[in-house]
Amino acid sequence: MELSKNFIPASVEGKWNKHWQQKGYFNSKPDNRPAFTVVIPPPNVTGVLHMGHTLNETVQDILVRKARMSGFNACWVPGSDHASIATEAKVVQMLDKEKGIKKADLSREEFLKYAFEWKEKYGGIIYNQIERLGCSVDWSRVTFTMDDHYYKAVINVFVDLYNKGLIYRGARMINWDPAAKTALSDEEVEYKDLQGKLYHVKYDLVSADGKNIGCITIATQRPETIMGDTAICVNPNDERYTKLKGAFAVVPLINRRIPIIFDEYVDPSFGTGALKVTPAHDINDYNLGLKHNLEVVDTLNEDGTLSAAAQIYVGEDRFKARKKIIAELTEKGFLVKEEEYQTRLGYSQRTGVVVEPRISTQWFLKMKELAEPALKAVVDGDIRIHPGDKFLATYKYWLENVKDWCISRQLWWGQQIPAWYSPDGTCVVAATREEAFMLFETQWSAGGDQFNDQLTSSPFTINDIKQDEDVLDTWFSSWLWPSEVFNGISDPGNAEVKYYYPTSVLVTGQDIIFFWVARMVMAGLEYEKQIPFKDVYFTGMVRDKQGRKMSKSLGNSPDLLELIDKYGADAVRFGIMISSPAGNDLLFDESSLEQGSFFNNKIWNALKLVKMWEARIDNSNSGDNSTFAISWFESRLNEVKTEVDSLMKQFRLSEALKTIYSLIWDDFCSWYLEWAKPGFEQPINDSVYQKTIAFFTDLLHLLHPYMPFVTEEIYHLLEERNEDLCVKQFAPISKVDKAILAKGNLLKDSITAVRDARNKAQLKPKETIELSIQSNEQSAYSDITELLSKQVNAKSFAFATDAVAQSINVVVGKDKFYLVTETPLNTGHQKEELEKELEYQKGFLASVEKKLSNERFVQNAKPEVVEFERKKKADAEDKIKVIEESLRAI
Repeated sequence: MELSKNFIPASVEGKWNKHWQQKGYFNSKPDNRPAFTVVIPPPNVTGVLHMGHTLNETVQDILVRKARMSGFNACWVPGSDHASIATEAKVVQMLDKEKGIKKADLSREEFLKYAFEWKEKYGGIIYNQIERLGCSVDWSRVTFTMDDHYYKAVINVFVDLYNKGLIYRGARMINWDPAAKTALSDEEVEYKDLQGKLYHVKYDLVSADGKNIGCITIATQRPETIMGDTAICVNPNDERYTKLKGAFAVVPLINRRIPIIFDEYVDPSFGTGALKVTPAHDINDYNLGLKHNLEVVDTLNEDGTLSAAAQIYVGEDRFKARKKIIAELTEKGFLVKEEEYQTRLGYSQRTGVVVEPRISTQWFLKMKELAEPALKAVVDGDIRIHPGDKFLATYKYWLENVKDWCISRQLWWGQQIPAWYSPDGTCVVAATREEAFMLFETQWSAGGDQFNDQLTSSPFTINDIKQDEDVLDTWFSSWLWPSEVFNGISDPGNAEVKYYYPTSVLVTGQDIIFFWVARMVMAGLEYEKQIPFKDVYFTGMVRDKQGRKMSKSLGNSPDLLELIDKYGADAVRFGIMISSPAGNDLLFDESSLEQGSFFNNKIWNALKLVKMWEARIDNSNSGDNSTFAISWFESRLNEVKTEVDSLMKQFRLSEALKTIYSLIWDDFCSWYLEWAKPGFEQPINDSVYQKTIAFFTDLLHLLHPYMPFVTEEIYHLLEERNEDLCVKQFAPISKVDKAILAKGNLLKDSITAVRDARNKAQLKPKETIELSIQSNEQSAYSDITELLSKQVNAKSFAFATDAVAQSINVVVGKDKFYLVTETPLNTGHQKEELEKELEYQKGFLASVEKKLSNERFVQNAKPEVVEFERKKKADAEDKIKVIEESLRAI
């Protein structure tokens, strides 16, 4: 068949995706093979995959494909997360724009109907992207965190933890998102350092009987909250304010009297030494308020506008109100001054708005008891973190400083909290309405006089009880992911969860170590009594060329499908992996995708070259010239297989790809094919051709986990196959002949040095030379002199005992090469080149000697590292000696 000039990804990607799925290669059922299980970190159903997802899914696919080809029963479970806050915001926006419907005008059931319709319409976009990327997931196992079995599992876990005393309900200061109108956990708040302003505001002071006794200045960053002030606090040891005992301050603009209180919490040296206390809007103020029994005045509505309690600018947005309040304070003489101030503000990860501290009644999960075994599992090494030196400390910090988790959200999209309230406000927790009513009946039967012993009917009916309006935090469902994708919670101990759990490796982003990773460990140990995964591989953050995190708001995140259309999925996978060592951030640049595309074409051109040989097979040709090439590449291939296997076990996937890339581009395409190919219009020996096909097949096999489409296509074009590459098992790795590898390196160095000398002497490619080598180890050149002569176009070869007159001198290691040519020599140029090389070698030697003279290095470095440096020193000294001899000869 006629092959295209270049590899065309679009012509093969859809074909192989369809073929693999029709064959069911990626569908997994328990059998007698060891399981290799990976669960996809479920992306939000709201949107599309960004480059961080692309990196994450590619890493997972590499590991899964490698495991599948290594004899494991690989099971990769895809799915998506319902993403309560983000999805509800999208649905609300869609209803408003497209249908003119406000959420407030709908019942909960009506809204959820629209939400599920939206999910069905847009949820498949992500799955299409995962498929286009070539991910070998088991599509029969797609899981969504709002599936019926999953929903029930989440509810059952809530009930269980409540019955264990780990879940409670109470009024506490929480983080409030005014845009989403819901509570957030501490971990859902991102803090940013900003340049803000500090406003110094004058408060009038009055005595207990109402007489004016002066004023006090208070510094605040948030003038819009002063209407919620319920005290002024000073340090009892601050002599400036001891006379204010029993006095009051007057809140500016609203003229409300508030007490002066004393507490050592206040730092007398900071600012004016006086602090306004606003219990409703600051966690520290809230704690002071509890201690001193202060009133709580909440001046903000749930949407961030000023409430009726603020008395002024009611209904105004908090930041617009700030400007108006500053203007009024200035106008009425209360604003003393304002100054620039370095501050830190918390932003909602979900909506990007400034978070408000707020007193709110919420549901909380006690975390300390769950965190201790999760911390121990990692510290003891039961779970291995990669790279551990970078992220182990972060994991430990989170769990050693864990706080109770606010798990309720004021939304409709999500698992509704299974708490039920009677008409008098009594609360019970149960999975269903029926179970809740039974609990109420149990209370009545045990209630004695409270319910009247003669009561013959219930005080209320089952329809009178109301379910809690809130839903659970999205992470409260996703922490069950490794277990519940196999129905481990909803059907404990089933055959699948026994076979696939614990999973093999979790691949995820470093930004959700506590959000998700640590919590999954907690849930796994609590409900499966074992860890959820054995290894955790943290990918780095994908950033643009300016170092910025990629985001939709900045518009710096490329569209994945557009990149695949432009470069092909293999090139995208190559580009994202070649520059992403484990855990390190990477600067995304499309040039790396271009490099992947060039690599595709390099392999494609190698295919075309080998297919050209197919018509020239001739068994009469002994192929002697190729004997060394075959032996050398066989050892080189096995050397790389061993190295790649080791690198992948260490999760050094980027380094493994670079090693494979170099093997294919340099060793196979640039060297082996050149050494093995027949002369112009000459036949090729069948054994050489078959060996070349075998080598090419092994290379495709090695590369397949990284670049599945181009490798599968070329694998089938090389020769007719009865087996697809994606399920072809890796063979045992053969031994490596170190001696032949050394000869191969010598041959490459010799060819490179002689070709470089020819170019500098401006010899035409067709112009032959006479080649002589002066070496103390002539045996090192056995088996390679014929290939060397062929590659440098030498018409004769000989070993020399002395310098050859009228020749071009070349130094290779400790040996001297002499090139005799009919072209007149420019000895001045030769001398100049040798002097440059001598200067370089002397500088290199000096740097090595400096390192070896450092006693700390010699004492602390590994013995093999020190020995390697000493070898470098000896080699440099030998080379300097040879160059100096060559210069004297010239």
